[in-house]
Amino acid sequence: MTDPVKEIYRARFPERDAERRRAVWRVLCASVFQRYVKPADTVLDLAAGFCQFINTIKCAHKMAVDLNEDVRAHAAPGVEVVIAPSTAMTAVQSASIDVVFVSNFFEHLPSTEALLGTLAEIKRVLRPGGRLLVLQPNIRLVGGAYWDFVDHHLALTEKTLAEAFALSGLTLRETRTRFLPYTMVGKMPAHPLLVWLYLRVPPAQWLMGKQSFFVAEK
Repeated sequence: MTDPVKEIYRARFPERDAERRRAVWRVLCASVFQRYVKPADTVLDLAAGFCQFINTIKCAHKMAVDLNEDVRAHAAPGVEVVIAPSTAMTAVQSASIDVVFVSNFFEHLPSTEALLGTLAEIKRVLRPGGRLLVLQPNIRLVGGAYWDFVDHHLALTEKTLAEAFALSGLTLRETRTRFLPYTMVGKMPAHPLLVWLYLRVPPAQWLMGKQSFFVAEK
């Protein structure tokens, strides 16, 4: 039988748009995410997908975790790939990761229990003082369009995640409630210079930001 996850993502993210997405991620990493990652860090990209973050970020050791075997084809040389569910990353040693990055994933989890189980696994693999970076669509800002994707199951806001972090023993250090547009199709400027300008103009983020950004710490 055809794997529905593979079919969904191949249709949603066509190869013709791949270079545009990579260009956006290069700007996001250089302008925002790199400041949370040190050169000597070990970084784990959870639900890595097309590996645009983990291939781009600069660090000593890179890991891409995903359930979809297609991740192997997208990971750059030097990226360690682990095929595992987010609630049981048994191949990843406890307290071995400096930074875990999660983008547009928690809404795909089937339940609150799965979210808390995922956060418990993240806490397990993080070193003391390690950071969790989360980029997350916010249903309070997105509204009904949140459900336009067949694999969205869990409705989340900035308050939902703050409570989930607290329940999981993670300390929330930073919240940007309005950060990026909901999708990179249409509203997110494609040219790297426009992305760079967007990140430096707070009124644009207030107007267009539908995804929130969080930094939590073990």
